[in-house]
Amino acid sequence: MDPINPGSEEYGHETEGEEARQGRGVPAPAPTRARVVRLVSGELLLTVNPVDGSEIEPCPPGQEPAAPRPRTPDERAEAARAAAPPVPPGPAAPELPLLERHEERERLIGILGGGRSARLTGAPGSGRTALLDAVAADCAGLAPDGVVRLSGHHRTPTELLHELFTAVRYAPGHRPDRDTLLDRARDIGAVVVVDDLEFGGAALDELLAAAPECAFLLAAGPDTPAPSADAHIEEILLAGLGRAAALKLLESAVGRPLTDEEANWAGDLWFESEGLPLRFVQAGALLRQRDRLRVTPAEFDAFGALEEAFGPADPAAAAAAAAAAFDGVDDSDVELREIPLPSLGEGAAPAALLASRLSRSAQTALRFAVALGGEVPHQAHLPALVGDTHADAALGELVACGLLSPVGPRYRLATGVLTQLLAHGYEHEAADRAHTVAQHYAWWAAHPSVTPERAAAESDALLAALTTLIPGAGAATDAEHRTTAVLLARAAAPAFAAGLHWGAWERALRAGQEAARLTGDVAEEAYFHHELGVLAICAGNLERARAELEASIAMRGVLADKRGTVAGRRALALVADLSGEHAAAPLPEEPVSPPRGTPALRGPAARPALMSKEPLTAPLPGGPVRTPAAAPVPAFPDFPDEGPTLVAGPATAGSDGRRPGLKGGILSGARRNLVAVGAGALLVAVLGTVVTLGATSGNGENPATDRVTSDSTSSESGTDDGLDGEEPPAEGEADPAQTGEATHSDSPSPSGSGSASPSGPTSSGTPGTSGTPSSSDSPTTTAPPTTTAPPTSPRTTTRPPRPTSSSPKPTTSSPKPTTSSATPSPEPSTTAPTESTTPPTTGETTTLGAPSASETSAGAEPSA
Repeated sequence: MDPINPGSEEYGHETEGEEARQGRGVPAPAPTRARVVRLVSGELLLTVNPVDGSEIEPCPPGQEPAAPRPRTPDERAEAARAAAPPVPPGPAAPELPLLERHEERERLIGILGGGRSARLTGAPGSGRTALLDAVAADCAGLAPDGVVRLSGHHRTPTELLHELFTAVRYAPGHRPDRDTLLDRARDIGAVVVVDDLEFGGAALDELLAAAPECAFLLAAGPDTPAPSADAHIEEILLAGLGRAAALKLLESAVGRPLTDEEANWAGDLWFESEGLPLRFVQAGALLRQRDRLRVTPAEFDAFGALEEAFGPADPAAAAAAAAAAFDGVDDSDVELREIPLPSLGEGAAPAALLASRLSRSAQTALRFAVALGGEVPHQAHLPALVGDTHADAALGELVACGLLSPVGPRYRLATGVLTQLLAHGYEHEAADRAHTVAQHYAWWAAHPSVTPERAAAESDALLAALTTLIPGAGAATDAEHRTTAVLLARAAAPAFAAGLHWGAWERALRAGQEAARLTGDVAEEAYFHHELGVLAICAGNLERARAELEASIAMRGVLADKRGTVAGRRALALVADLSGEHAAAPLPEEPVSPPRGTPALRGPAARPALMSKEPLTAPLPGGPVRTPAAAPVPAFPDFPDEGPTLVAGPATAGSDGRRPGLKGGILSGARRNLVAVGAGALLVAVLGTVVTLGATSGNGENPATDRVTSDSTSSESGTDDGLDGEEPPAEGEADPAQTGEATHSDSPSPSGSGSASPSGPTSSGTPGTSGTPSSSDSPTTTAPPTTTAPPTSPRTTTRPPRPTSSSPKPTTSSPKPTTSSATPSPEPSTTAPTESTTPPTTGETTTLGAPSASETSAGAEPSA
């Protein structure tokens, strides 16, 4: 399609190209997700969170890991290949025989075959690793779990036990606690070969006792602490080679017979090096380099640029050409140069001379190794560090020259090489090179494509770069290096934790915490303190965990980091739970919320300790008293620590002598207790309402006290309940109760403005009729005038009313006193008004057979 004249737009793609050019319609790249890994450590569930800090909690039911199973032979072979150092690219190193080691080899095989352990002690460079390889190959079928190769370089006994467990048992995502580890290790039956062991004495006894069914073959240097006197282990010393064996090894390293001059030079070297095989391997590399310098295909590479960059294309062809030249074969393609033999000093310390004849990539790789203290990065990182796409072949050059030695799954500088290179100025710009390595590893370790196992295998180089950047005098460059160290530790520590290499995890956290402290980065320092606390919980060191977590919470509180503070308080609550603190006081007479009930809203909740064999429970009423469970520290410090909320019963004093209030009890109770408290409050409210209504509705014993009978007269001056009595109507005023027609009623009824009200019976026994209705000064809220029906019984007899102390609520309107045509009664009535919108009118009424006023008063006094 022509980009200037677009084609048809009938398919709806007319704006696709424009949106792409303007950045619209193109999906944004997804953000990189943090690598969150969940592990089970003992009875705890660890969630490695590289953002806010790892979280740890008791392992929920159903998420326990499956029981570890033994690895199959194929899986063990794969694990052995992963634990071996990789085959370096580039020119292959010559095959070297194992000379004068037959006696030690047979003795070691006999010891291991009998189920015993042995310790091989020899000087660095004496060929311990080569002898271990040969013995391990001979003992492949002795044990049911095969042969396990481990590296003791920077390893503790606990780390070696965990690596042994991982090598023979398949348990992904599970790191057993110490008790479980010791129980599992007793069932392992394997030949364990440990190279570069760095501990002895009681630590070695602990390792041997943890796996009684294993036969250990240990290799250590002369400076390593010796085993204890009670250790059942046999010592074998490894000495140097004899003169004849040393010359034979040199011929094998060179790939041709030695000349008389070279043989004499090798004899002097044997005397100087005490027959160490490593010195003759390096001497063979010197002679091979000398041969390549003497014999060079001139017409193929006149200036030596290709050989300098890539090394010799065919070492076998170069050796054959050198042998032909020494035999006097005349070849027009061969140029002969006069290169003298190295001096005796150069033969004893050949690292600098060997390095000077290597390619530029190999020399740069050596400088990086010197900057890292002897650790060599993996060959996959060399092209990025060196800046050459073929720099991975430099590792092969260094191994072939004897400058590197295998240590577990990686390489490091051979014994004495670092000291020799430092003496020749290879430490120049070492800090900048270490900074470059740290920046590269910080990006690499945080990349999602890098598995935790790969990061754990590269742990030594990572930690070497990390520890190199921390020391300094405080210059600007040192501050930048420390900031990079913080980034590297922040990226590498979660990877080490997820890869179950917790020894490297702890070292990375401590180095990162120190770097963050020097740089003044409080947020990162708080993160490292939190991670160290979580690691201490997993290791069972609760006091250290408490100190680290409290420091982290304090720092994050200053920074107002809510999420980090919550994570720290959760971990601190678990520490309090595991340590058995904040135990609730036993209450044998009161029911307490069950410890494994619904979690509390605030405050500590009692729960059983996880590390105990039998869960502790709260005391039940009438049962045996057990030790109360520990309660975690509350998530927020606003609420005091209180015990569980009681369902019923009197309040008890807390641990500080104060009684817990209603707020604290409700907030610290369980959900079921909240429901119980709410139900009790509702019941109290209902009972109070009933009692209040009964008290305000009158005398419950005499429900008819609001009527005037023949035994009592109505009051004229007021009532005893606090209401103002109604005055009799003045002369000339009409009675408001007059209705226009005669009505009959036994009790007075309320009257309103403009309404008729019936009057009670008159003194003559006939119903009286009220006069003209009276008008009220203020409007009332009563209903329209109605006419009541005559009562079914014209006469009722009631007892005089009992005066009450409570007064009814005042009504919305107070009618004006009215007068009646009848003669007023001399004594007021004590009848309480009925519940209505207006008080009842008190007209002048006379009942049949009513007693006198004195009798009425005398009858009311006893009742009161």
